[in-house]
Amino acid sequence: MLPPPHPDLPTSRQFDLIAFDWDGTLFDSTAIITRCIQSAVRDVGGAVPSDRDAAYVIGMGLMQALAHAAPDVPADKYPELGARYRHHYIAHQNDISLFDGVLLMLADLKARQHVLTVATGKNRHGLDQVLQAVELQGMFDGSRTADETAGKPDPRMLQELMREFGVNPARTLMIGDTTHDLQMALNAGCPSVGVSYGAHEPDAFPALKPRYVAHSVRDLHDWLLVNA
Repeated sequence: MLPPPHPDLPTSRQFDLIAFDWDGTLFDSTAIITRCIQSAVRDVGGAVPSDRDAAYVIGMGLMQALAHAAPDVPADKYPELGARYRHHYIAHQNDISLFDGVLLMLADLKARQHVLTVATGKNRHGLDQVLQAVELQGMFDGSRTADETAGKPDPRMLQELMREFGVNPARTLMIGDTTHDLQMALNAGCPSVGVSYGAHEPDAFPALKPRYVAHSVRDLHDWLLVNA
């Protein structure tokens, strides 16, 4: 059961639609994904990327990410590389959980009638599975995944969500933990907020002009209550 909304919610809204990245923003999966990428590359005989290089590709579409993380793996091995990544991820998917405070934050935003969406590099099957696993059915009004649109930082995910709900870019906020998320928002003409607790170091965020960089879910929650 979802927690009750905050009793002192502001009633005005600056943003009608809020789009969240999934992995590393709401879902604490960065370390698992990094290790799964490394294991998959090792399985097909490629040079294993460093933690930093493997984490950098989180947020991209799966094959785009794997190709970037394993530049020495030939293209004809990409199907095997993808299959090995899925094998390792499925073996560890139950190790992953929502960051503390995410459910309360979402409940407060829902109570203020924001349209809540997900824009993720995961594929549709993977997102649907994880939404069911954490019992979030009905929390999000819409979502887009890399396999059904285009991978980040292409703006298509956000453009489709804005079109679906009739919201313009100025009234749409993208929240994510990677430069891919913030660049996608910039490409779509939308404001953004970065979070520093996910896959990417926040040093590169200022060039992409986020409205704010949150250092915890509590920090993000507090900022959204006042500014969203």
